[in-house]
Amino acid sequence: MIAAHPDDETLGAGGTIARLTSVGIAVHVLAVACTTTPPDAGGSSDPAVRQAEFDAACDVLGVAERRIAWIDDDCARNPAAHLPELVALIESGPRPCLRTTRPQALLIPAGGSHHQDHQAVHQAGRAAARPGAGGHLPGPRVVLGFDGPEDRAWGHAAEGWPVMVDTTDTWAAKEKALGCYSSQLRQDPHPRSTGRIRALDIALGAGIGAQSAERFLPYRMAF
Repeated sequence: MIAAHPDDETLGAGGTIARLTSVGIAVHVLAVACTTTPPDAGGSSDPAVRQAEFDAACDVLGVAERRIAWIDDDCARNPAAHLPELVALIESGPRPCLRTTRPQALLIPAGGSHHQDHQAVHQAGRAAARPGAGGHLPGPRVVLGFDGPEDRAWGHAAEGWPVMVDTTDTWAAKEKALGCYSSQLRQDPHPRSTGRIRALDIALGAGIGAQSAERFLPYRMAF
């Protein structure tokens, strides 16, 4: 998984990650950027705190390798201005990256996010996963886009998101991982509150007859 920031992996796909790791599938997470700039949701951002929260959440979800790549530098403050470096980071940067991990599936932020960092990571992730990129052939056989609660609260229709993962059995793990991000969660009725995230996941689950679910956009599905 390529996440724009530490916490996006849990907000967008924590239940799916926990479901994969629970059956022995190795999941690696590269969080691109972390800065001291206050996040959109308000509050503060201390890179040392964010690193500790990220590690704790990844431990809960069973993530293998994990890393925050850019911390409080020019690249972290504006990933969109550093797209070539971002593509190279995903392709062949320090572990985890596509060259070393050689994943069967890649999760990236979905296109159309309201956040410019997510848009940049989406663009770079698709470029890095293109056939032949960075000398690794073939690329990931499955490439899926995930979104976060703010994007869903903005009103993105579910009809265009045909890949759904039943996270009923792993919601508890996602909730525990969310709790690791005490500096980033907000109180109801903010979309980034545990109660609202749960409600959004329950609504998705209702569409497939499950208690909770997460959704993904397919960019490549090769079987």
